[in-house]
Amino acid sequence: DVQLQASGGGLVQTGGSLRLSCEASGFTFDDKVVSWFRQAPGKERESISCISDRFASTYYADSVKGRFTISTDNAKNTVYLQMDSLKPEDTAVYYCASGGPTASSNSSTYNNWGQGTQVTVSS
Repeated sequence: DVQLQASGGGLVQTGGSLRLSCEASGFTFDDKVVSWFRQAPGKERESISCISDRFASTYYADSVKGRFTISTDNAKNTVYLQMDSLKPEDTAVYYCASGGPTASSNSSTYNNWGQGTQVTVSS
């Protein structure tokens, strides 16, 4: 069975760093697009970053470009999101998701979701 588990959230000050992890079971990332989304209270779910090893491509939203880095460790079936220079605007629940090779930044194109992990950035 396909399962995703997100972890690594916490409370940090402005300018701090966190690394989120998403562990997968039941499949490998070889044939999947894996993405991070976030949702703040009262806000729509937002695509943050995507990665496809098969097509050697990555995507970053303008709001996080230059501060966040997505990567995979296929031997561990894990995708990471390194978050540096955090801002209060980054406060949200962060979700990892996987989809087929045609998945995009549209959340409806993903069929597997992790449970989410809370990130809070204080000023």
